[in-house]
Amino acid sequence: MGKNPLRLEQYETVRYDLNMNPLGIPQSARKAIAENIDAISHYPDIYYGDLKQSIAAYTSAPAESIVMGNGSSDLIRLFAALVAPKKAKLIQPCFSEYDRVLRSYGCEVEYYALKEEDDFAFSVMDFIASLDSSIDMIIIGNPNNPTSRKIPFEDMEALASACESLDIFLIIDEMYIEFLDNHEKYTSVPLTETYENLAVFRSISKFFALPGIRLAYAVMNNPVQMQIINMTTTTNNIPTLTAIVGAAVLKDTEYIEESRSTIHTERNLVYSAMSTSKTIKLIKPDANFMLLKILKKDVTSRDVYDHCHSRGIIIRRCDDIPGLNEKYIRFCFMNPKQNDLMVNTILEII
Repeated sequence: MGKNPLRLEQYETVRYDLNMNPLGIPQSARKAIAENIDAISHYPDIYYGDLKQSIAAYTSAPAESIVMGNGSSDLIRLFAALVAPKKAKLIQPCFSEYDRVLRSYGCEVEYYALKEEDDFAFSVMDFIASLDSSIDMIIIGNPNNPTSRKIPFEDMEALASACESLDIFLIIDEMYIEFLDNHEKYTSVPLTETYENLAVFRSISKFFALPGIRLAYAVMNNPVQMQIINMTTTTNNIPTLTAIVGAAVLKDTEYIEESRSTIHTERNLVYSAMSTSKTIKLIKPDANFMLLKILKKDVTSRDVYDHCHSRGIIIRRCDDIPGLNEKYIRFCFMNPKQNDLMVNTILEII
């Protein structure tokens, strides 16, 4: 990759901070909107039969085990209200929305810090040893955001079992799991058949590049809590067009397969291109984004952010994420030309 100067006007601004699928909006979504635009004049079907069946087929979970919400944050609020935890435990670093929502419900939050010297690897047995009956809820991302590291199925099963014995409600956020290679081996959805203290979150925002559609869903197997949810939530809380689009994209096997292939290739290429630099440390990614530590003493994440921004490249500074600092940045993988530009631009300054 060359070091030739690149002008901002040569490229449109690209959001590498949003962790969105580089393929963009699926054609199936565009088609569904165009062919069903008149549906917005109708109230939603309170049973959401087609959408729930599509989610069930996509996740290999029973349709009756699915809870839907207007995005992941909506689901976190729903389960925080449902469980009413007095004390929750999160790993650090993690998605900051967990903490914000939990505290808004008056919940005390305790952190378990992942170690930088271990490349933020998650030790399930060490984590389990830190738990006790004072904890009411755990939220954990698989893969983790911002580290992009996955957790094996066996570890999640051990954690679910430990949480059951301690009467802890476990939420596993799989926002980015579809970007993993062979993600079916890592999803915790099958664990919901065994554990009633477990909910697995998914969303169409990132993998299907549809954050504006506002559709997330949880898979769980707890009849009592499902009954409470059905009694207390709005029966038609998912807009008509959202339900139609959601059902369409979950059946779009061509888009799904192309997305996984693209991310697999670009993740390996970007990691390989940057791994030879002696002035950065890469946290080897499993998802569609990567965490990077700046080793140059006189360069901060603000310096890298400003340099990239001048080229139309928007990356994520991580100085506001607990457990990280002003030496960390995060970015997602886009299309080949965009990734070449991003890698060249970052390496220019660090």
